[in-house]
Amino acid sequence: MQPSDISAHFARRATLSRSVRLLAQFRFEQSEPARFYSALAGDTVEMVTDLWTSATGDSAAGRTVLDVGGGPGYFASAFEGAGMNYIGVEPDPREAHAGAARAATPSLGPADERGAGRFVRASGLALPFAESSVDVCLSSNVAEHVPHPWQLGNEMLRVTRPGGLVVLSYTVWLGPFGGHEMGLTHYLGGARAAERYTRKHGHRPKNDYGSSLFAVSAADGLQWARSTGALVCAFPRYHPRWAWWMTAAPGLREFLVSNLVLVLRPS
Repeated sequence: MQPSDISAHFARRATLSRSVRLLAQFRFEQSEPARFYSALAGDTVEMVTDLWTSATGDSAAGRTVLDVGGGPGYFASAFEGAGMNYIGVEPDPREAHAGAARAATPSLGPADERGAGRFVRASGLALPFAESSVDVCLSSNVAEHVPHPWQLGNEMLRVTRPGGLVVLSYTVWLGPFGGHEMGLTHYLGGARAAERYTRKHGHRPKNDYGSSLFAVSAADGLQWARSTGALVCAFPRYHPRWAWWMTAAPGLREFLVSNLVLVLRPS
């Protein structure tokens, strides 16, 4: 797939060296989450600001970004560092305080300001924001963790102003990372993989199939995005630009596009 005009800036950044660097960080997700999520946050800011610049011709500084599933604050620091006004939405207070820097912070109320950015405890399936109220709505690796991912997508579109950007990035189930901490055993089936993990470790996986992890395909995401009339581009998040053609290959993309980015621009 050739980069569209809106992804042109980011396509130049999507090199093989970047892909290798990000892939190397994945092994630290469980053991050193601060290292992993800080690197991912920095790369995400670059992706979002590149997409904004391509779409509008303007700097993203001063714009409001709503991050659905913002977690413990790594993304907040990165976006605020880029000059954007950050609002994080996180339904689980345990996730919100998973980072060491947040561990001593009292439990989140309905809204909480914690240094970098603002935070709201809420579900991405029912965002407590007015229509057309933010410039950018981002969801990074969340859609595969909710039972109704396209309801999440519709909510993201609802709160984003016309001419703004929705950036929905998620892990494709049949890709190599679809099983999350269960590894490649998800190819045996999600329920079986979760049972194997439980027998081996003595507890259910954090990303437990059927409750906190669901089989979301690339085809379903593309079908939903096209049905909205707002899709402007789609590409594999962690691949170099010369591999973006995989997004347009039915069947093959389910296994090779490990993380799909859907970029929509409401009108």
